[in-house]
Amino acid sequence: MNQYYENMKKYLEKIDDVIAKGPHKDTWESLANHKVPDWYRNAKFGIFIHWGVYAVPAFGSEWYARFVYKQDALRRGLNMFDHHVEKYGPHKDFGYKDFVPMFKAEKFDAAEWADLFKEAGARFVMPVAEHHDGFQMYDSDVSEWCATKKGPMKDIVGLLKQECEKRDMVLTTSSHRVEHYWFMCGGREFESDFQKYLDKDGNFEYGDMYWPSYPEPFMAKSEGVTTDQGSIHVEGIDPIFMEDWLVRTCELADKYQPQIMYFDWWIQIEPMKPYLKKFAAYYYNRAVEWGKEVTINYKNDAFQHTSAVRDIERGQLADVSPFFWQNDTSVAKNSWCYTENNDYKQSFEVICDLVDVVSKNGSLLLNVGPKADGTIPDQDKQILKDVGAWLKVNGEGIYDSYPFRKYGEGPIVTEEGHFTDTKRKSFTTQDFRFTYKPNAMYVFAMKWPQDGILKVKTFGSKVKKFNANILKAEVLGCDKPCEIIECDEHLTIISKHKAENPNLPVCVKLTID
Repeated sequence: MNQYYENMKKYLEKIDDVIAKGPHKDTWESLANHKVPDWYRNAKFGIFIHWGVYAVPAFGSEWYARFVYKQDALRRGLNMFDHHVEKYGPHKDFGYKDFVPMFKAEKFDAAEWADLFKEAGARFVMPVAEHHDGFQMYDSDVSEWCATKKGPMKDIVGLLKQECEKRDMVLTTSSHRVEHYWFMCGGREFESDFQKYLDKDGNFEYGDMYWPSYPEPFMAKSEGVTTDQGSIHVEGIDPIFMEDWLVRTCELADKYQPQIMYFDWWIQIEPMKPYLKKFAAYYYNRAVEWGKEVTINYKNDAFQHTSAVRDIERGQLADVSPFFWQNDTSVAKNSWCYTENNDYKQSFEVICDLVDVVSKNGSLLLNVGPKADGTIPDQDKQILKDVGAWLKVNGEGIYDSYPFRKYGEGPIVTEEGHFTDTKRKSFTTQDFRFTYKPNAMYVFAMKWPQDGILKVKTFGSKVKKFNANILKAEVLGCDKPCEIIECDEHLTIISKHKAENPNLPVCVKLTID
């Protein structure tokens, strides 16, 4: 083994020491009921950034590193293997590693990015610190394959932290490392650049970008259990890899003190459970030392309920949740990273998602995908600017708000679950979403009627779902007063507001007593 391995082993001793001395232990009993940070509950909106080596080929998606080594496999209808051969030549002569020197980030300006995110109305920013390809976007002591030693030659996470915190935005980070265990294993199955780096026993050196690239371990323990990438019961996972995962993640926490650590899927597998508990105990103990409120984002019940905050990828909930949650989605429908043919959402769709998520006690994490040179594409920028412009007018009903007893009303019910963000139905003039603050109820008309007349059934005098005294109604950003008529079956709100885009939600503030 090498010096990177020795560094990793020493860090494990430090982790055990912090857990032993801190108030949080690596048990679910100790980690349960971890407080959701107040800043996070109040923020409601953050920016996700998928940026890495995969932005160089800019083809297909951020899963290029996997499918470039999968012969005859399609990813969303695209053959990345054949594309790679046609554009760059045989894999044995040009592999994924060869993109690293091309990833120069020569136009990256952390201050410019932070200005844009601030204009978008974001309260927190989450760069992907390491994706499945194994290239770290920060300075690491356990690998040379990081942004300070190769490629950009810059501490991307560190620079973003500095500029975001100057603008009162909270730095958070994500790790997608665990899938690296098998992500590029296809390179073992044919003549590729892998053979240049494998030893006589067929292994990569610890710390190498391709290490370990083991064969896919999706094996169920018993018959009748689905065997796929979502399997929980897998066996034979190399403990050195799991130790490496733990150290990389703790190193990231120590160096940058992110106030959310987000994990992608596959950490839910049974062998990872002891390491998840160790990380949570270490991170929460370190946060006590830092004097900061922190939490963890997870999927698929990887962490036990109330020990961290649930995340739903490209999806939402159908109803209001008593527990705070998060929806992470992207400005593009087809990819998390920049590709030359991204299929973008419309700005109003993103804003409608924001309102729907917040009304159900959630937070929206919206992703952008910068180009390899460090510039953010114009389409991404425009969506962020549109969201920011809308929040300048309507943010009062979003930031620092609470969910009401019901999320809203209307015929359109959001489909629940992961990967449902492209299955939305268009909202109607009968669809409303609610948020609350002391002395105020915020009613978001999800589609503005041409006549300016809203009929909100929840607040009907005989419906008996809301009995507070409604003192007045006003459309945020409109200086013309509203007329309110309390009817038996609905509250009628009559406004002279004229919407430039009727598909954009309009916030009506009800002052109540």
